[in-house]
Amino acid sequence: MKHYDVIIIGGGITGCAAAYECSKYKFKTALLEKENDIACGSTKANSAIIHAGYDPQPGTLMAKYNARGNILAHELAEKLDIPLRRTGSLVLAFTEEEKREVHKLYDNGVANGVPVEILSRETVLAREPNLSDGVLCALWAPTGAIISPWEYAAALIETAVTNGADCFLDNAVLRITKRDGIFDIKTTQDHYTARYVINAAGLYADKVFEMAGGTGLTITPVRGEYFLFDKTMGDIVSTVVFQCPTKAGKGVVVAPTVHGNLFAGPDSRTANSRDDTATYAGDLAFIREMALKSVPTIDFSQNIRNFAGLRAVAGDDFIVEESTVKNFINAAGIKSPGLSSAPAIAEDLVRILSDCGLTLDKKGDFKDERRVVRLSRLPMSDRDALIRKNPAYGTVVCRCQTITEGEIVDILRRPVHPVSIDGVKRRCAAGMGRCQGGFCEPRIHDIMARTLGVPMKDIVQDTAGSYIVTGQTKED
Repeated sequence: MKHYDVIIIGGGITGCAAAYECSKYKFKTALLEKENDIACGSTKANSAIIHAGYDPQPGTLMAKYNARGNILAHELAEKLDIPLRRTGSLVLAFTEEEKREVHKLYDNGVANGVPVEILSRETVLAREPNLSDGVLCALWAPTGAIISPWEYAAALIETAVTNGADCFLDNAVLRITKRDGIFDIKTTQDHYTARYVINAAGLYADKVFEMAGGTGLTITPVRGEYFLFDKTMGDIVSTVVFQCPTKAGKGVVVAPTVHGNLFAGPDSRTANSRDDTATYAGDLAFIREMALKSVPTIDFSQNIRNFAGLRAVAGDDFIVEESTVKNFINAAGIKSPGLSSAPAIAEDLVRILSDCGLTLDKKGDFKDERRVVRLSRLPMSDRDALIRKNPAYGTVVCRCQTITEGEIVDILRRPVHPVSIDGVKRRCAAGMGRCQGGFCEPRIHDIMARTLGVPMKDIVQDTAGSYIVTGQTKED
């Protein structure tokens, strides 16, 4: 049995941000994640946008956390070497009614303390010439950005572990009991106790809450589907392009990615289940129609992947509070703008822990820096020096993204390392290019087995059970 002051349940962006924030203090913290890696739920499949913060209604938790989280995301990206690009964002208006909506969003932004501006048609098209000439005006938010959500989560949990927090993967929570003020948590792997629990279980937050004796929380899974395009489409727009939001969400987005691709999506549909990540022809047709309305020159023959993600919805706002179960804190219903809000939510979770009675004693030796080798982004002289020092950096494994063996080995030696091919992909983009891993995945498989010292049959594609090979077919 392992004993902690704080246990965080859920290894998505909210849980990883909470672990990072908690690791600044001297109390003992652990994160429990049911999958074999962090960021395997909503964080794995989303729009990868750091929203500026003009959309949430003033006075809501979403408005508060989004505005603060945007600032913190930029700071964290600099400190922890997370791929982030400040692109700004546009919200397009095509009708007089949508023009009125743009002005409402402008008022929201001002109320939320977010820099915003309304641009004329001429200014919008001068900034983004590939947009539809039917645009009448647009809201411009210069602090909008794009990020790698998987590398964001990985950076946070790695930094937390470096500073003394523990991260236990493959630990699905089975039972939570409370006795004499202490939570007893039984998982598929072990037994843990904690004085305080942070419930950041995403799509399963209501189920985890019920295990602790709580009632009244209901999570609805909402599915959104996407197109991902080859890098040939990557510079068709340079900013995040929204349409006017509706009750269903922020509308279909067209945006670049930090890895040089382009995406379009999502739609918004109530999912059939909490693991319903299927894509549907009718939904994708709708996304295509809406994306072409904003950017008519998108070439859909350059689509290299379709995927779907799930958002955890628990009402109109986030739920971040001590629950009816004393010292059990819910961070639930963290839908969009959850990725943008995560570090601000984490700050508030620590404040709530303090309000609950936990002593906050900051560490004097907190390590708040992290550096990652990304060879393709280095000057040629630095690349040459690095390759001379370690020839593995001179062996290109992923041709589409120019990722080397040295970079993959680095990933496998990090404090919280992947055990799957897709886990490597999410941390360095190997396999995200035009061939979608057709060339590099067998080589990554071999590197992982050699570096981790495990049989090739133990390396999975993604989550547990997604086997690639089961054994040798012939003797050496």
